[in-house]
Amino acid sequence: MILIVVKWPVKPEYADSWLDIVGDFTRSTRAEAGNKFFEWSRSVDDKNTYVLVEGFEGQDAAVAHVGSEHFKTAVATLGEYISDNPRIINVQDASDWGPMAEISPH
Repeated sequence: MILIVVKWPVKPEYADSWLDIVGDFTRSTRAEAGNKFFEWSRSVDDKNTYVLVEGFEGQDAAVAHVGSEHFKTAVATLGEYISDNPRIINVQDASDWGPMAEISPH
């Protein structure tokens, strides 16, 4: 699995509508055959920052994602809504989600 985490610094005037702005991109990515997850979270420290956690089955799925029309549209349009370059971590050959050993329900 390929794991990608991206911090998106959104302009303040778009922060409350960000999930609507990226709605089509999100739905289209989640519908890709090789997508395992595509999850947005809003930072608790900075209301203008969103964190995107993405998982793809492997290199072929990640390449297909980057080559998709919805990715190209996002690249062409999302710059209008951000205040700085997104920051990314890309991990090749990640394992899938597993239970955290240190904490469990009582």
